[in-house]
Amino acid sequence: MCGIVGLHLREPSLYPQLGALLTDMLAQMCDRGPDSAGMAIYGDRTWSPEGESTVSLLDCPIPAADLAATLSSTLDTTITGLDLDPTTILHGVVGAEDLAAAVRSVVPTARVIGFGNDLTVLKGVGNPVDLANRFGLPAATGWQGVAHTRMATESAVTAEGSHPFSVGPDECLVHNGSFSNHMSIKHQLERDGVVFDSANDTEVGARFVAKQLAEGVDLEKALLMLNETFDGFYTLLVSTVDSFAVVRDAISCKPAVIAETDQWVAMASEYRALANLPGVENARIFEPEPEEVYVWHR
Repeated sequence: MCGIVGLHLREPSLYPQLGALLTDMLAQMCDRGPDSAGMAIYGDRTWSPEGESTVSLLDCPIPAADLAATLSSTLDTTITGLDLDPTTILHGVVGAEDLAAAVRSVVPTARVIGFGNDLTVLKGVGNPVDLANRFGLPAATGWQGVAHTRMATESAVTAEGSHPFSVGPDECLVHNGSFSNHMSIKHQLERDGVVFDSANDTEVGARFVAKQLAEGVDLEKALLMLNETFDGFYTLLVSTVDSFAVVRDAISCKPAVIAETDQWVAMASEYRALANLPGVENARIFEPEPEEVYVWHR
């Protein structure tokens, strides 16, 4: 049992409230996943400065400032760093994949958990609200955010095992449930050259979707392909820099509820996480249908 929350803002006047709204949503899901938590924010210009790429990582063996100095020399451009224990954030005027590759080269023991032009991923072990406050999530701004409270079933309780899994540029996947055939799919992806960072079944889903997107498939088609390929019980929230999508398996035993207004679209494992959103009393509220892909675009 895990908890998913996500918020896609259509109204720019709400952008300054993104972090506060998402923190309140996350707080309602703590009892669904007390082990660890992760969150991803699109468009916060402190964490992801405009015109720069951003890389988030775990297990960095040196302070962010020292790593940034080394990377600045390696890449011949200014890289800045921020420590949000246990997550480290780096950004600079360089391609996101180039920055991620440089990080892996300089600190091979560190784990890249997110990269892109507008995305910041934060993860940690412990009470989700405590983590959110420590990271400074309530003050975050932007147009879209997703978060997850985890109760581990398929792998150890670690920050690396928490969601979201972000394995493609500006892409995130959060998951409630389990994939029963993920090992066979993982082996096929590995034969195709895909490299994995963990033993988590959710990463297999994220890598599968990222591979389809990289090959030019749109998000809706990629999630339809996931439905055709993966067995198990799951609710997924998948985000890109301009899209916000929800899909469930054929049985749909993992809970999900969506609320939509002219100002925002929100999704959560339970309605209580949506109850304090502005204007929710006028929202269209519904449970997503089995195997149907719901996508909203920025």
